Amino acid sequence: MYANAGSRVTVVGLGYVGLPVAVAAAERGLDVTGVDVDALRVKRLASGDSYVEDIPDERLLAALDSGRLHVSTDPAAAAGFDVAVITVPTPLTDGAPDLSYVQASGRALAPHLRRGATVILESTSYPGTTEDVLRPLLEQGSSLTAGRDFHLGYSPERIDPGNRRWRLENTPKVVSGIDDDSLEAVEAFYDRIVERTVPVSSPRTAELTKLLENTFRHVNIALVNELAMCARPLGVDIWEAVDAAATKPFGFMPFFPGPGVGGHCLPVDPSYLSWQVRRQLQHDVRFVSLANEINAHMPSYVVERAAAGMRRALAGARVLLIGLAYKKDTGDVRESPAVETARLLHEAGAVVHAVEPHADPAHLPTHVLCVELTEAELRASDAVIVLTDHDGLDYALLEAAASYTYVLDTRSRCAARTVERL
Repeated sequence: MYANAGSRVTVVGLGYVGLPVAVAAAERGLDVTGVDVDALRVKRLASGDSYVEDIPDERLLAALDSGRLHVSTDPAAAAGFDVAVITVPTPLTDGAPDLSYVQASGRALAPHLRRGATVILESTSYPGTTEDVLRPLLEQGSSLTAGRDFHLGYSPERIDPGNRRWRLENTPKVVSGIDDDSLEAVEAFYDRIVERTVPVSSPRTAELTKLLENTFRHVNIALVNELAMCARPLGVDIWEAVDAAATKPFGFMPFFPGPGVGGHCLPVDPSYLSWQVRRQLQHDVRFVSLANEINAHMPSYVVERAAAGMRRALAGARVLLIGLAYKKDTGDVRESPAVETARLLHEAGAVVHAVEPHADPAHLPTHVLCVELTEAELRASDAVIVLTDHDGLDYALLEAAASYTYVLDTRSRCAARTVERL
């Protein structure tokens, strides 16, 4: 079977992963149709309004105006594709992987699958998802056989929202296929939109690669978070210790404490790994379980520190949160520890205000009042907690506020000694 990159591309799922893929492919001269079930999201995109920070409106409009990018809510718009890329969410539901979006995508693509076409899964999942879950749906719905009639592979997403240095185009892309021809087809597609591809032997290896990357981060963040909770009672500045350790040119990689982990990867992906190992091998990945426990506890620890620092009851206290997104300079609040901190404060009876310049207000908790960062707002607050260190905020104003109100900085963004760091 002839392997080619194809000129007609369908991207299923137009979120933080799918939209950059769709725009990049259109910019490389491919005819791209993006499909998403969210009608409001598709309407915004069609008007040139991007909700993904990595794709500014100007870049989206250029792709639309070129005639090479189209968006739709209709799965039938995928008809005639040469390459289909699935970039839909894979959340946890009751602690178990929820592959319903992947399954729905497979069913929607199958009737439009043609001989010689290529289907690539990017959504994070456990080893075996591409071959054991997606493949049967594609074969049943198309009456074609993967490997013989069409190509199938997996390429884990490596999108880091807000990262100005590492983007889709210059981040090495791991690629895989169920056979040699599939790998060739998957690699040929990504070679057109990224600078470097990294082929591996099988989709299972590629699936585990993604889980390994995020489990590594998750476990190391948990380690430094636990040390942060120990260091303060010992009279040690954890931030200074990490900075000092980072001067070692070998055998160490710096990770920093914070209010917890969030986003579409860290709180979810390691649990996919532990779930699959438990199900298939009857074994518990203990590092993952412990990391989950420590990182999930951090919002509670932040609330405890704030209550102790302002020396009054949380009930009735006015607390100003700086940032609600899980990551600086993005508006992504999925699984954000800042949102969980806000919830805990609210449940304790605090009046919660927040400065959040990036997130869509419609996605923020109703019990949080969004405000501007002003001296008047700071003076009216019993405590200020820096949870997301967005660039562009007036940190000098926050440092000055520490002279008249309690300021807790969980990101070590403020330099003043009067500001308490995590």
